[in-house]
Amino acid sequence: MPANVWPTNARRQEDGVVTVAGVPLPEIVEEYGAPVVVVDEADFRLRARQLARAFGGPDHVHYAAKAFLTRQIARWVDEEGLSLDVASAGELAIALASGFPAARITVHGNNKTRGFLEECVRAGVGHVVLDSPGELHMLDDVARGAGAVQSVLVRVTPGVEAHTHEFIATSHEDQKFGFSLASGAAFGAVRDALAAEGLHLDGLHCHVGSQVFDAEGFSLAAQRVLGLLGRVVDELGPEYGGREALAEELSLLDLGGGFGIAYTAEEDPLDVAGVARDMLSQVAAHAEASGVPAPKVMVEPGRAIVGPSAVTVYEVGTVKDVPIDEGITRRYLAVSGGMSDNIRPMLYDANYDARLVNRFAEGEAVAGRVVGSHCESGDILVHDLMVPDDVGVGDLVALAATGAYCLAMSSNYNAACRPPVVVVDGGEARLMVRRETVDDLMAREVL
Repeated sequence: MPANVWPTNARRQEDGVVTVAGVPLPEIVEEYGAPVVVVDEADFRLRARQLARAFGGPDHVHYAAKAFLTRQIARWVDEEGLSLDVASAGELAIALASGFPAARITVHGNNKTRGFLEECVRAGVGHVVLDSPGELHMLDDVARGAGAVQSVLVRVTPGVEAHTHEFIATSHEDQKFGFSLASGAAFGAVRDALAAEGLHLDGLHCHVGSQVFDAEGFSLAAQRVLGLLGRVVDELGPEYGGREALAEELSLLDLGGGFGIAYTAEEDPLDVAGVARDMLSQVAAHAEASGVPAPKVMVEPGRAIVGPSAVTVYEVGTVKDVPIDEGITRRYLAVSGGMSDNIRPMLYDANYDARLVNRFAEGEAVAGRVVGSHCESGDILVHDLMVPDDVGVGDLVALAATGAYCLAMSSNYNAACRPPVVVVDGGEARLMVRRETVDDLMAREVL
């Protein structure tokens, strides 16, 4: 199994059966059905620890809940000492229900409602990331009404677009997140947050994109954000105890997440330690050039922790040869599941490593495609791969690196029921999320 893509504890046995953390995937399918998402707990914890070590400790790392969140995952994050980012009232509710310490939760979102902000203040979350002028003033009003002072960060869009798919690039100016640096909106937001009686501004936040593999984008963003910080302490310092006092107060720099992972055997995984080293050294250099103390750097990985920790196992239901040119056919493997449990290939042209996991294949390789079961011609999980021609109905095919943004973005299209999630660790499997049922789908209807 390609070690750069599959969970750390994935192995292929002598009989061809693939195990994860010592548990054969066919046994999991036999008990829980297919599709099924299998999460390697030890792999998740290992990646969390690697990121914490690279960035100077777990207090520098916030797990991005949007990648994949359950109460059990929140507990893992807590036990590893990491903080947690949430981006909705639902994610906050799950985190709090798990017992996650509210003081280690940072709240994101570009359209937070008053009710959501009230819950944030009531729960005592560590930080709210301010995203618009209206939100700034509403949160100030909410906090003062509750007799509280809410710690905040200002999200800055520094005009840096990392090399990524345009749909997931989040730091260029013409977009929905944050306060524009170039227009002066970011400076205005910092000024207003400092003046707000119900808010305490601890620092600045930015995010350069997703699936980023080097420190270049982070460095440029940090340079521009720290330039803003230099301007803030120069111009506003006299109002707040002087330049040094204000710089010390605004001591946090959150550079967001977006660290890339390998999805295919040909891709190289992120060098976590190397990127962290580059990021931190460049932040220190930019801070010195801007005349401010080096801030405490925080990052928000989600995909980089949970992405490679999970695989999704499907059962082949139909095999069909389709002519695509004179004398040329493509073999279509239709599997249980598809775009309802993994929309990323359709949204982002994402590619995945697909493997037969219940036995060794012995047939001749032919051009193939793995497709889902939904009533959409675009329901394609893997567009182009070589398929052994003896793969047939009932065989099990698994896609690796499906931990992030698969179940989190899943749907009930065609009234599909979302798959169960099974945790494997130390040779044992346990159910973390049961399979959704048709009764679940109909339970929300009011007749």
